[in-house]
Amino acid sequence: MSTNTFKTFYILIIGGMLVSCSTFQQPKEIPTKEYVPDNPELYNEIIALDTEFFAAYNRCDLKTQEEFYSDSIEFFHDQGGLMTSKKGILDATEKNICGKVTRHLVPGSIEVYPIKDFGAIEFGEHTFKNNQESANTPSQIGKFVIFWEKTDLKWKITKVISLH
Repeated sequence: MSTNTFKTFYILIIGGMLVSCSTFQQPKEIPTKEYVPDNPELYNEIIALDTEFFAAYNRCDLKTQEEFYSDSIEFFHDQGGLMTSKKGILDATEKNICGKVTRHLVPGSIEVYPIKDFGAIEFGEHTFKNNQESANTPSQIGKFVIFWEKTDLKWKITKVISLH
């Protein structure tokens, strides 16, 4: 190897190292898009429905919950599987939830999207506090999806997806 070729080779190696070190950057966190509702009126309406439904849930007001559920309800739970009986869901709520568990919405987590000729779909996050545990016991955040159908000016829950 000639001296010029040797010098050129080292200059390229050192230059490449300097360039790679100087341009290397830690990957930046990709910021999540801040949610802005397409339809603020619909968003506020669904937020009010969510609040009303889960207030009844936390009070064990099964009659109000029953009025919210469609007769053709589908409830998908990652741990409990699929339930398609309104009565079955209400019976399970009475047995497993009433007086034992309180639902808390994660503030700012709800997103609402209109579904043409149907109603809306709600995405959100919540926690469930086991009332038999100490107040300091942390709760895991779960995700949920609720399909809201609007018929005759009344909203009904037709599908729920609950993931913990």
